[in-house]
Amino acid sequence: MYTMLLLQKKRLTIIFSFFIVCFLSNSVYARDIEVYFTPSFEPIDKIISLIDHSKRSIDVAMYSFTSRPLAQSLINAKKRGVKVRLLLDGEWNSPKNKYSKVEYLLKNGINIRFAKAHKYYDRYGIMHNKFAIFDDKIVETGSLNWTAQAPKANDENVLVIDRVDIANVYKKQFEELWNQALPAKE
Repeated sequence: MYTMLLLQKKRLTIIFSFFIVCFLSNSVYARDIEVYFTPSFEPIDKIISLIDHSKRSIDVAMYSFTSRPLAQSLINAKKRGVKVRLLLDGEWNSPKNKYSKVEYLLKNGINIRFAKAHKYYDRYGIMHNKFAIFDDKIVETGSLNWTAQAPKANDENVLVIDRVDIANVYKKQFEELWNQALPAKE
């Protein structure tokens, strides 16, 4: 009988230890973070899925935007009633750049602003952020610009972080940049 109790106690200890190790290890956080690399269309497919499943808001800060599928997904989200805001680098996305999707997005009602350039010595810097916040709880970030070329030819990385605390940090930065930015005009 005593041996039986010791075996049960040992089993319970092993099971309990397993749960503690799982809880304290990085694997807990792995459920909150997804990692993607290019060249591959998998990151674009994931971003489109995030856009398509957003219900309230999408805030995007992006240096370069030439991807028609991502532009169309944002337009579709707006048509569903999702609040979509796009903050871009004004120099790169100017009307002079025939590849930028700014005009297409503006014509379809997307709210776009150009980030205010920060003066650095005798020249101005660029808005080089690359992140999006979906429904104030999921962040997509990394080196990937939302361009047609990036998923095909570049070595890029994308992190999707499903944590409200992290989304809040990005949201605060987005709001600061958004409030300083200039509205884009058709």
